[in-house]
Amino acid sequence: MQISVTEAKGQLTELVRRAEAGDEVILTRHGHPAVRLVPVKTMLDRKSRKALLEAVRAAAAEKATDGPNAARSQDFLYGEEGLPG
Repeated sequence: MQISVTEAKGQLTELVRRAEAGDEVILTRHGHPAVRLVPVKTMLDRKSRKALLEAVRAAAAEKATDGPNAARSQDFLYGEEGLPG
């Protein structure tokens, strides 16, 4: 929904409620969009952040597999003398 800043002054509480509910609220000035009302995303507390990081680390550890050594992965390109073969 679009509403002018002048009209929004009297309806601010209702507009905030609508934005929190997920409606797109755009304030206009002289008929042009000026501001969008969006809800603030809540920050995770320390305990929740730590649990999330540990879950990501565990998921990454499950995906990690023993593969070829990256430092030696191009050895097949060179002969015994160390020259391109």
